[in-house]
Amino acid sequence: MTRAGPALPVGAAPVLDAAFVTGDFDAADAALAADLATARAAGDRAGEAAALHWQAMALHYRAIDGGAAGLAELPPSAIEAEAALFAQALELRRAIGDRAGVAESLFGTGLVHQVLRGDWDAAMPYFREALAEADAHGDLYTRSEAYRHVGFFHLVVTEDAAAAVEHLRRSLDLRAELGDPRLLASASLSLGQALLVAGRREEGLAALRDAVDRAAAAGLRASWADGAADWLRRAEAGETPSFTRR
Repeated sequence: MTRAGPALPVGAAPVLDAAFVTGDFDAADAALAADLATARAAGDRAGEAAALHWQAMALHYRAIDGGAAGLAELPPSAIEAEAALFAQALELRRAIGDRAGVAESLFGTGLVHQVLRGDWDAAMPYFREALAEADAHGDLYTRSEAYRHVGFFHLVVTEDAAAAVEHLRRSLDLRAELGDPRLLASASLSLGQALLVAGRREEGLAALRDAVDRAAAAGLRASWADGAADWLRRAEAGETPSFTRR
């Protein structure tokens, strides 16, 4: 079964390393292909589901690596490939009663709808179910991600900045408890943006400075580090983030 507690989910490490530090998605793909082959040969359905899920996540991080322009040009076949992997993982995890894994793959399915299809209405049932399952059974990383994207929902859709701050602060706290330095800068950045929207400027600036410091300390890729630094500069110049529904 997918591990819970103070560890990353099975299969996560090579993908997160590629996404945040190395940019080497080919290495992540190779590691996951080997994991999938090993799991299938051993009849390890939990291991198979984990490999399928993180193959989907590798596709997802590749897709967002190109920013908004890259997402706009993403072919439907790429979206369907990611969705199919999450669906396979979710089906397996439901079949074997892996509720931590179910939470993880529900969240992944929500990502397809929110990020790739721009459909918050379709995404939120998956995110809400993922959050409930993750809080009851899941690992710290999946819980942090579910809180994070429900927080984004409040920023973008309900425009409830207080609820966004609450969820994004919880996401950051869970990542701090997990203790993986690669994951902290993005959480601080999002919290800082929400605080600015909520009119809590000094707290927002402090969170953005924390994001910049954490990105440098973790050796994050330029796309992450520069994004945090850019938002700090903009906020110090008086800009408040504006989030509009796609």
